[in-house]
Amino acid sequence: MSTKNISSQINPSGDITNFEKLNRPAFNFLQPLVLLAPAGIWLILLLVLPTLIIFQLSLVPNIRPGDVVNPSGLDNYLRIFDPLYLQVILRSLWLAVGTTAICLILGFPVAYWLAQIAPKQWRNLLLLAFVLPLWTSSLLRSYAWITILRPTGLLNSILSNLGLPTLELLNRIPAVLIGMSYSLLPYMVLILYASLEKLDKRLLEAAADLGANPVQTFWKVTVPQVLPGITAGSMLVFITGLGDFIDPELLGGASSMTAARLVYNQFLGVTQNWGFGSALSMTLILAVSVAIAFLIKFGEPTPNR
Repeated sequence: MSTKNISSQINPSGDITNFEKLNRPAFNFLQPLVLLAPAGIWLILLLVLPTLIIFQLSLVPNIRPGDVVNPSGLDNYLRIFDPLYLQVILRSLWLAVGTTAICLILGFPVAYWLAQIAPKQWRNLLLLAFVLPLWTSSLLRSYAWITILRPTGLLNSILSNLGLPTLELLNRIPAVLIGMSYSLLPYMVLILYASLEKLDKRLLEAAADLGANPVQTFWKVTVPQVLPGITAGSMLVFITGLGDFIDPELLGGASSMTAARLVYNQFLGVTQNWGFGSALSMTLILAVSVAIAFLIKFGEPTPNR
C-alpha cells in the first residue's frame, strides 16, 4: 500500500472534526435567537411596526383620524416637492448643518483641552461639569434662552448698560442656532474627548522633529487620528438637530418653520393631514438612514496595508 493511501486512511484532524460534528447540539442555532429575542421583540414592536404603519399612512392622501386606510399612491410624497415645503426641508437641513459646524468649531478646542492639557486628576470632574446641563430638561434650557435673548432680557440689558446697540435675536434663525448648539454641544465634546484621549503623542513629536509647524501637525497628524470621532460626533449632532422640535418651536417662532414642526402640525395641528405628515416622517427617516449609512461607511478608518 502506498504512502498516499495510508495518509488518506489515517487523518486525525478529519476524525476530530467528524467527532465534533457528531457531538454538536442539534439546535445550536437557537442559542443566539434566545439571546436576541428580548431586544428583537422590543425593536419590532417599537420601531419596525410603527415605521410600517407610518409608511402605509403616507400612501393615503388627505387621511384624517377615523378614516379608512386605503393606500392609493405617492401623492403625499409628490406634495413634498412643492416649493413651500421644500423651503421648510432645506431650512431644517441648513439648521442641522449649521448647528453641526458650530458644535464642531466650539467643541474641538474644549475636548482637546480636556483630553490633553487639563490635569489628569481634574479631567473627570471637568468633563462632568461640562455635561451637567444635560441633567436638566431641554424645555427648561430653551426657556432660559428665551429669558436671555428676548428684547428686555439679560443680553440686551448688558448691551444697554455698556452703551452698545441691542440685538433682535428671539424668534429668528440665530436664536434657533444658539439654542440647538447649546443643547447638542456636550454630545460633540464627549465623542471628541473619547477620540482625543487616545491621541498618539509620539506622532506629534515625530512631526515636530521633522520640521512641521503646529498648523501642519494639526491637519496632517491630529485630524487624521481623530477623524472617526469627528465623523461620529458630526453625524450625531446632525441627526439630532434635523429632528429637533423644541428649540425651533420656542426660539424661532413662525419665521423658522422646520420639518419636525411641520410633521407636528400635520398630526396634531389644525390641518390634521396624517397622510402628508407620514410622508414627511418617512422622508426624515430616509435622511437619517442615509446619514447613519455614511457614518458606518466612513466612521472607521480603513487600515493601510
